[in-house]
Amino acid sequence: MKHLFISFTVFFLFASFNTADSSSIINTWTWEKSVGGSSNPYLATPKTIGFTKKVIFTSNGRVITYKNNVEIRNSAYQIEKGIGYVDQAEHDLVTFEGKTYVIEKLDNQNLTIVSNNQDGSRTIFKR
Repeated sequence: MKHLFISFTVFFLFASFNTADSSSIINTWTWEKSVGGSSNPYLATPKTIGFTKKVIFTSNGRVITYKNNVEIRNSAYQIEKGIGYVDQAEHDLVTFEGKTYVIEKLDNQNLTIVSNNQDGSRTIFKR
């Protein structure tokens, strides 16, 4: 019985690590705002720009982008470890629609991605 308990504990421990990794990006994310980097400061929100946007990261490696609830793109995405342009540190990177982003924040309610280039513009999504 003791061995069975230990086996279940180990299984659930590894299962929790697996769900906490970068695969948690899989969901529907609604755009809240974008903030320009130091060389191009700006603030854009659905209200200031005049449209809504959402992205859906699927479990089969696709990202579907919607503008005002109309699908505008369906493309592949890739998540991998890599070096962030701004701080030269290792981060989880997501590449889609021809651009690479540092995953700055990812939790149950928030996704913040930063352009992995000199500009470093930030895009914030909520669930």
